[in-house]
Amino acid sequence: MKKITIKEIQELQEKILSRYGQEGRRFPRRETQDPYAIHICEVMSQQTQLSRVLPYREKWMQDIPNYEALASISKAKLLAHRSGLGFNSRALRLQECAKVIVKDYQGNPPKDYKKLLALPGIWPYTAGAICAFARNQEEVVVDTNIRRVLIFLLKLEENISIKELENIAKKLIPQGKSRDRHNALMDYGAMHLTAKKTKIKSVSKQSKFEGSDRQVRGWLVKQLIKKGSIQISEAKEEFPKKEIEKIIEGMIKDKIVKKSWNAIMISK
Repeated sequence: MKKITIKEIQELQEKILSRYGQEGRRFPRRETQDPYAIHICEVMSQQTQLSRVLPYREKWMQDIPNYEALASISKAKLLAHRSGLGFNSRALRLQECAKVIVKDYQGNPPKDYKKLLALPGIWPYTAGAICAFARNQEEVVVDTNIRRVLIFLLKLEENISIKELENIAKKLIPQGKSRDRHNALMDYGAMHLTAKKTKIKSVSKQSKFEGSDRQVRGWLVKQLIKKGSIQISEAKEEFPKKEIEKIIEGMIKDKIVKKSWNAIMISK
């Protein structure tokens, strides 16, 4: 692991935080410290551009404002709020998580990082985001922008593991400024140290949507929200080159739909 000097840490903190104070971006996630609102925004933003997420987030927060509402909403209404963003199984995992938070934590997620990580559908990035942005705790958040900034400024190897990068990143969190520090790094990566400028590639890239299984799954969910149920033959006619039965089996496994004879419907 590259050894980071105190001078490097101080220079990085001052440079990034100073610029953030002058030109930091403003959007809904940064205007709240509500763990639920931040949780929803972070899950919606995964592999999806923020500009696409904002209208969905606004509608979601109006209709499903807290963990209690999320835990009790019907699956059909829940999927309707997600329809268009894709990755519908994420909405179901959010609901599973909400039920545990309501039951075990009276609707307020635990402050402990490890306890957050034990909840359904919460992975290290989401747990870190809730800790850092909702509670200003000194937990690590490493998104694509932060990864690129740290690699570029600290002259790290581009193939550095996420775990090693997180260990380095944690040393850079100034006490009492975790929220601002993470927001500042994200902005610096998005506005200045871009992928085009640094030539640093992202670790993962979302696969093409057109013609993908995700497109079929999204189409099926939209049809089910509209009609209640559809014949499997309809999907085969719409996507003659896709393995519809296999895709439906995956959706059944994810508890999105259930099958009855030659038709499917949203599972309860």
